[in-house]
Amino acid sequence: MARLAQTAGLTDVQREILKTVREFVDKEIIPVATELEHRDEYPQQIVDGLKELGLFGLMIPEEYGGLGESLLTYALCVEEIARGWMSVSGIINTHFIVAYMLKQHGTQEQKDHFLPRMALGEVRGAFSMSEPGLGSDVSAITSKAVKDGEEYVLNGQKMWLTNGGSSTLVAVLVRSDEGHPEGTAPHKSMTTFLVEKEPGFGEVRPGLTIPGKIDKMGYKGVDTTELIMDGLRIPANRVLGGQTGRGFYQMMDGVEVGRVNVAARGCGVAQRAFELGVSYAQQRHTFGKAIAEHQAIQFKLAEMATKVEAAHAMMVNAARKKDSGERNDLEAGMAKYLASEYCKEVVEDAFRIHGGYGFSKEYEIERLYREAPMLLIGEGTAEIQKMIIGRRLLEEYRLQG
Repeated sequence: MARLAQTAGLTDVQREILKTVREFVDKEIIPVATELEHRDEYPQQIVDGLKELGLFGLMIPEEYGGLGESLLTYALCVEEIARGWMSVSGIINTHFIVAYMLKQHGTQEQKDHFLPRMALGEVRGAFSMSEPGLGSDVSAITSKAVKDGEEYVLNGQKMWLTNGGSSTLVAVLVRSDEGHPEGTAPHKSMTTFLVEKEPGFGEVRPGLTIPGKIDKMGYKGVDTTELIMDGLRIPANRVLGGQTGRGFYQMMDGVEVGRVNVAARGCGVAQRAFELGVSYAQQRHTFGKAIAEHQAIQFKLAEMATKVEAAHAMMVNAARKKDSGERNDLEAGMAKYLASEYCKEVVEDAFRIHGGYGFSKEYEIERLYREAPMLLIGEGTAEIQKMIIGRRLLEEYRLQG
């Protein structure tokens, strides 16, 4: 059935991985996703299946026990998983952002300690930038680390942690004024700490509390939480990269990967919405014929399919750009912006095609309709993406003289 969103130039290994993931999605995720989502139940059996497939180690280098695949392979797998249930793609997204940050910026000891267990899914990652009053202004972070001998003491409140409860390793961005005199630019006085903890809620280690799950409109099943640090002591060897003041750049590098991921999720949800819409349009009859035979519905299907194709192409381009080692903030911003906006529009069109039944919890499109808005916000709003895109375009097209 899959005619849309094909990717040219894949290797045999990539095609085999994607075939395996799609079969897993069709068999193990789609049949149970809506029921689990309505119960807001963590999909443990699905997560265990992803571990068996080796997906938690997909981008981790082979020397650390992973598959050593590219960001493109990962993004295409995310697209397939989000097609089944977007929450499951969120479970592996934050894990991979942390693994990527460790691979790119960690000390050798940190890589040796964490990456092999992350590849197996034994250590599960989450990352934390946002705070209750922060929004998109990362420079306004107030959580702080203060040096105390061979340790740092962390205090503050973080917000919107995906996998906050189920994770065992959190990359936390805080202010660290040590070695950075007053007046230093905010982004030069931030540090990423690797915080190990027990899974669950409540006090998960001395000085660290995960209060509980935030009740959300959609994106259920996956645990989204706060994180409260009150005298949390972290050894100096758990500063990512071993040096303070680099946290902002490390996080932004990880967020570029995250934006490709969110674009991929938008593509996957939009694909599923199209599948549901085109299928229902051929089953539902009005005025003596299937509604798919009405020109108005054909126009809508044409627009939906075109948006699915365009978003997929931009997502693939952003992933390949990052894989090439080139700067990809422009491409990632464009892909995230377009894919999330088009996802919302395709889902709404599929919802309209379903008519009154789209409003019923018995139909899958109802779940997608509640999930799509999260993509408009995750990894930066549309307005933030447009700021990034605009600034980068001016860098590229600056008038001379």
